[in-house]
Amino acid sequence: MPKVIAIAGKGGVGKTTLAAMLIRYLVEEARVSPVLAVDADPNSNLNELLGVTVHSTIGEARELMKKDVPPGMTKDVWFEYKVHQSIVEGKGFELLVMGRPEGPGCYCAANSLAKQSIDMLKKNYRYIVVDNEAGMEHMSRLVTQDVDYLFVVSDPTPRGLKTAARIKGLIDELKLNIKNVYFIANRVKDGHESQVITIAEKEAIHIDGLIRDDYILAKNDSEDIDIFRLHMDSKALNDSYRIFKKTIFSS
Repeated sequence: MPKVIAIAGKGGVGKTTLAAMLIRYLVEEARVSPVLAVDADPNSNLNELLGVTVHSTIGEARELMKKDVPPGMTKDVWFEYKVHQSIVEGKGFELLVMGRPEGPGCYCAANSLAKQSIDMLKKNYRYIVVDNEAGMEHMSRLVTQDVDYLFVVSDPTPRGLKTAARIKGLIDELKLNIKNVYFIANRVKDGHESQVITIAEKEAIHIDGLIRDDYILAKNDSEDIDIFRLHMDSKALNDSYRIFKKTIFSS
């Protein structure tokens, strides 16, 4: 059975960067390719961090399906064909992008299609990495379920850690099928580690990993350099790799 790994947290905490570093780890260190990467955030940019170009999305496929289905094909068969057509191939991974809904309002239909697409494809991969939308919308709609590992990412601020605590509460309330949940504090400045852990404890959160604030990663982002070209001297990359080894590959 494939292992599904999801990334959650409020906006701007570095979820997509962590997802990209995880994909690199799975491909280069764990050597479990091909990995299926799913960008389930309507504000899609995982492809930029992975260094690939996206030509079509699930959302666009849904729009086409509403307008016209080729003669002799059911909507389900046609949608499956469009999903496969939307997959972008990278080195050791394949990427599927959800994209934006057709207009303002509820994201429920787009989220439902994202889950449908994952269920359709997951038998072909050993690992699936899902970069979720910001906040808790995907969980309240029961989209992020049947997950083996969930990384809840926070910045090192009290507000960020409160959001992480609310996500923890929502997981318990909805009784989601998530086997392992880990809380990660990102962009932690050197010397502030104990302070962040203390704030988290006040919110009844156990921090499973700290990722240090990293000049090399920030420089890469400013220069639009993909994650596979991030130098191994990067503090963030090394911290992330230690977390992945300790959590996903501890046995």
